[in-house]
Amino acid sequence: MKIAFFSTKKYDRQSFNEQLESYSHTITYFEDILSPETVALAKGFDAVCIFVNNPLDRELIRMLSEIDIEVIALRSAGFNHVDLEAADDFGINVYRVPAYSPEAVAEHTVALILTLNRKTHKAYNRVRENNFSLEGLTGFNLHGKTAGIVGTGTIGTALLKILKGFGCHLIAYDPYPNDDVKNMGVDYVSLEDLFRNSDIISLHCPLMPETKYIINREAIGMMKTGVMLINTSRGALIETSAAIEGLKSAKIAYLGIDVYEQEEHLFFKDLSERVIQDDVIARLMSFPNVLITGHQAFLTSEALHKITQTTLENLTLHEIGKNVPNKVSMNV
Repeated sequence: MKIAFFSTKKYDRQSFNEQLESYSHTITYFEDILSPETVALAKGFDAVCIFVNNPLDRELIRMLSEIDIEVIALRSAGFNHVDLEAADDFGINVYRVPAYSPEAVAEHTVALILTLNRKTHKAYNRVRENNFSLEGLTGFNLHGKTAGIVGTGTIGTALLKILKGFGCHLIAYDPYPNDDVKNMGVDYVSLEDLFRNSDIISLHCPLMPETKYIINREAIGMMKTGVMLINTSRGALIETSAAIEGLKSAKIAYLGIDVYEQEEHLFFKDLSERVIQDDVIARLMSFPNVLITGHQAFLTSEALHKITQTTLENLTLHEIGKNVPNKVSMNV
């Protein structure tokens, strides 16, 4: 298949080129995102490949249909940025990468927890300025703290295994309890009980209408004063304005996010020479107890290898007319 590859980064090109010789596909890389202004670049191709920062609405999918695109290949697990109803209506198949390296995201989650807690980012900057004072760097032991995990799929389960090693008391919420998680000794509780009893809350659920703003003013009001809130899943799981209020009132003592609900306008770009126009994220960055990374939790060599392999295999199965188990649609 001929693939138009959008939002290309150096690590994408390297990973896909390393494996491409094992497949019959050809790839043309474009640094631009796929948009109404760039959709003409996909003319003459069989498939487009996009990342999670690239929204596809009905109009853009209609335009893809008009140039005979057969497949939208997502190199991500999330698919909330694609209008699946429109894809079904226009007969375009959408394939995703449901699991690449749950450990990559889980380990980055722990990195956020430890950095916020032990303030290693602040200590690093101090020492480089010959400041060896320990004032303001006091943290807390993870051992014995209650960690509440919202969503116990592969990533949530991987995180629970790590936190169990730290000696945390583990509780979880998921509408579909996982037997492996139960066998670890994790207690499933209601979402309200998780909010009320957790010292650390970490989000690992997909973004759907039911989960949008699962962390809102009401939820934050239930939480312990001094809670640590971590999100490495999807930005719109947290109502950002409510989180800012929680930070100002000290209800939230630590906030670590690798995702942000308006990230498509910011992340994966070098904006160091520009004035950020997003006042909300600017406010977030003004808090000393907020740590933001730019959607990098997935970014390990192992995860990139798996993303590449699954994406190319999805396209191969489609090309030879076989069922693609990673298809997503309104009916699947």
